[in-house]
Amino acid sequence: MKRKYEDHFKEQAVRLSFERGEISSVERELGINRTSLGKWRKKYEHLKLAPKDAVIIELNKKIKDSLLTLEILKNGSEFAAQGKVMTKRFIENNSSKYPIGKMCALLQISQRAYYKLKKKEISDKQSQIILLKEEVAAVYYEFKKTYGYRKIAKVLQCRGFKVGESQIRIYMNALGLRRRAKSRFTITTDSVHNHYIAQNILNREFTINQPAKAWVSDITYIAAEKGFLYLTIVLDLFDRKIIGWSLADSMSTKETTLPAWEMAVKNRNITQDLIFHSDRGVQYANKIFTETLDSYKFVRRSMSRKQNHNDNAVSESFFGNLKRELINGNKPLPREQMRVQVYQYIENWYNKKRRHSYLNYRTIEEFDKLHCI
Repeated sequence: MKRKYEDHFKEQAVRLSFERGEISSVERELGINRTSLGKWRKKYEHLKLAPKDAVIIELNKKIKDSLLTLEILKNGSEFAAQGKVMTKRFIENNSSKYPIGKMCALLQISQRAYYKLKKKEISDKQSQIILLKEEVAAVYYEFKKTYGYRKIAKVLQCRGFKVGESQIRIYMNALGLRRRAKSRFTITTDSVHNHYIAQNILNREFTINQPAKAWVSDITYIAAEKGFLYLTIVLDLFDRKIIGWSLADSMSTKETTLPAWEMAVKNRNITQDLIFHSDRGVQYANKIFTETLDSYKFVRRSMSRKQNHNDNAVSESFFGNLKRELINGNKPLPREQMRVQVYQYIENWYNKKRRHSYLNYRTIEEFDKLHCI
């Protein structure tokens, strides 16, 4: 029997065909044949869009297509950078959301290659490698691009992955992941003065088996949006913890070494002989700071040899890490924002979450729990 259509249905079908500018998709959707639709289009030709409306509809189509293109590139470029297998996974996972042909074209993989990869079964070993590469990249970005293959391997081992350092190094090279380089050493303190210079008692004995037995201290500058801030730290060699610090607008002793020392003695009691080691800077050698240290009967002063920053290498290493992980590559911030950033770095990152090679890649908190600190 010949199917009958109401006039309202015919009008809507014709209007839809004029809006789309073609009839094949309308025929499929509505289940009508080309001959019928052609007749209706002639009958209801008055429903045809005005040129102005047709232009608007076409522009809207282009805008919609551009937005779709941007969305696919934004979500899929990271997968495309990791090779065809990961690109295939993205297309497969998003086939209900985006057209497959469009994803293939934008992510530079032919549809033939996509379907070939889809048919090809991935072995369990290949799946594990893909998963591990994803985890390596996740840890790399989690720790601000500052971890090399050794530390990333330790993090993954702590999370239950059975991996080796050489394996992680291969994957990092394959993914193009490079650890940020350390900044070069810069002299900050002024060692040209007439104050008393202590002997180098510490003598580069940086491995200490008890807390509050040897502390090292140093000062560095940090560029702010306007001028500089000066960071003074006191570090316990036992667990590498920053137990005292000060961030000041000037290099005066009252704003640098004194407040850092006062914080250190509040955070960690001195119950035995303590070596306090620093460079020869005037902030450490002047009368005010010397008398402060001398008021503690268990404290012995130690200073680096002239122009030998390796005598205070642990402090310099901390500053190198701080500038690489927090400062380098970023624009100088206003002073108050920089103060917040430094506080977050020392108290919430370095002292709690960062893994230290000296502590066998444990965090300071994990190390202190093992030693009941």
